Amino acid sequence: MWEKVKSFAADFFVTGDPLIYGADVSIVLTVAAIVFVLTYYKKWGWLWREWLTTVDHKKIGIMYILSAFLMLFRGGVDALLMRAQLAAPEMSFLTPEHYNQIFTTHGVIMILFMAMPFMFGLFNVIVPLQIGARDVAYPFLNALSFWLFFWGAMLFNLSFVIGGPPDAGWLAYPPYSEKMFTPGVGQDFYIWGIQISGIGSLMTGINFIVTILKMRTPGMKLMKMPMFSWSVLSSCIAIIFSFPILTGTLALLFLDRYAGAHFFTLDGGGNPMMYINLIWMWGHPEVYIIVLPAFGIFSEIVATFSKKKLFGYKSMVYAMMIISVLSFLVWAHHFFTMGSGADVNAFFALTTMLIAIPTGVKVFNWLFTMFRGKITFETPMLWTVGFIPCFVIGGMTGVLLSVAPADFQFHNSYFLIAHFHQVIIGGVVFGYFAGLYYWWPKMFGFKLNERIGKWAFWFWNIGFYLCFMPQYVVGLMGMTRRVASYGWDKGWWEMNLVSTIGAGLMGIAFLFQVWQIMHSAKRYKANLDTTGDPWNGRTLEWSIPSPAPHYNFAVLPQVSEQDDWWEKKQSRERGEPVRHDSPKLEPIHMPRNSGTPFVMSLCWFVAGFGFVFDWTWFVVAGLAGVALCMIAHSFNYNTDYYIQVDEIERTEAHARRGQAGG
Repeated sequence: MWEKVKSFAADFFVTGDPLIYGADVSIVLTVAAIVFVLTYYKKWGWLWREWLTTVDHKKIGIMYILSAFLMLFRGGVDALLMRAQLAAPEMSFLTPEHYNQIFTTHGVIMILFMAMPFMFGLFNVIVPLQIGARDVAYPFLNALSFWLFFWGAMLFNLSFVIGGPPDAGWLAYPPYSEKMFTPGVGQDFYIWGIQISGIGSLMTGINFIVTILKMRTPGMKLMKMPMFSWSVLSSCIAIIFSFPILTGTLALLFLDRYAGAHFFTLDGGGNPMMYINLIWMWGHPEVYIIVLPAFGIFSEIVATFSKKKLFGYKSMVYAMMIISVLSFLVWAHHFFTMGSGADVNAFFALTTMLIAIPTGVKVFNWLFTMFRGKITFETPMLWTVGFIPCFVIGGMTGVLLSVAPADFQFHNSYFLIAHFHQVIIGGVVFGYFAGLYYWWPKMFGFKLNERIGKWAFWFWNIGFYLCFMPQYVVGLMGMTRRVASYGWDKGWWEMNLVSTIGAGLMGIAFLFQVWQIMHSAKRYKANLDTTGDPWNGRTLEWSIPSPAPHYNFAVLPQVSEQDDWWEKKQSRERGEPVRHDSPKLEPIHMPRNSGTPFVMSLCWFVAGFGFVFDWTWFVVAGLAGVALCMIAHSFNYNTDYYIQVDEIERTEAHARRGQAGG
């Protein structure tokens, strides 16, 4: 019996690597610390009532952002491990197998489990406030979306210590991802972690499209809507068309592995290039899905800190919508070298060049907005200004990659790695950092320390250029991606060493950001936002107290023009009479908290775990739990309540006292 247990444990747990043992210890200590703190301070009930069962869009947004920061740490550690391995020739810090696992998990985590939840977190916190809504269209579905993402991410990350992580690359190309070449369970963790979280992403896209189209406050026509909300709409349109492709593609791959199908295996009549076409039909729109909201963030910040109306509002709207459409017509430029022929390559080269035009339009719009503006350089504006040259370089190298003959030289080299990170870090991560700093007071009621924030900004930027500029050089020198080691004779080591130093500086920058949050929270009262409008903002979220009340608006605002909150403030300064919204308060209809999304998504996690290890009883139990949750919810009629006028008055009076006290 004991021998069977030992044999099972040897196969079930990942063993033999000191780094894995360190991860095991850190996981156990972290879980023990969380349990101890919640038990010692008797916070289990509070955790369940206020967070695990919440359907409040603001709290869900905060949980998304917290998850994204945890995944940024995890993916960042992977990046530092890879850079340590490549810092010098013939390093043996990581085995080739472990290196393959790390670059696979790094890509998946950073795109799907860091950038996506960071984006969804900002969606949740800001969009209802910007459009004058009290919540999203489907609050229950919103909570379910978050918990599906969370448990999908946990299932994927569990592979690090149980079963073994995937190692076929972050897009899992066949035949590497087929059973013949990846017989372990790592690839199944990949499939089901992404599938479960992807369902949540698709539901979020649907939710926010309906929210924006149907729940705008009276008077807010589409062409008066804030630019961030426009960017969310364009991103969500791309989500609802692209994520079903990802779901279907991974389902076919799972059938190849689980049921012996041959959709992508040549020896069974399948075609691995079909997988690559399908995965990039999702993959390239995905790049624009995560970067479009960053464009919206920069538009809000540039206008606010330049104290000017955004230049070319309509052209920005059209550019975003054009990008969301054109993003579906460029996927094949990722494999110009597959032999499709000159006509196909020419078409996708042309569409890739075309999509650069609306992207370039936005950069000029931001520059013209800043032109002759009264610019102040608080932290959000610093990230915005830092983004522009970084993204311009990334865009220029992207156009180089779109030239099919040149791509034969750049393809699969570190030139491509540098370009991709230039766009994703310089565009997406810098954008979400800018948005986090900008809207932090609205989320938590206090500002972050500017001095520490500027240290983090400069370490991030200097580290970024030191890390990725040398990679363009080594790419042109012939260094291909996914190499775990190289010889002294290659002449690459100097550039790789500089690149590793740059990665280390970015790691230090992340620590500065953690310090900044802790330092600012500790001095909460000194950093308190008592105005609700610390940046002298332009849009509706700045018209209410910080942090926003549970119901957002005591009375729904009446909007008459673009940047309505800014225009009303300007009218008051000029002494002009301003039409006030009706002060009459009425009971506010709100959704009731529910534990069903948490339990249902946990059941999906159980089912996914069963599929990974081919444990039929786990699969049946998990799917039965999902079905029971759906049935129970369909018979639950106690899903909403009303906030009465006296409670609204108390909340508003408390907010006014806080502002007066400030």
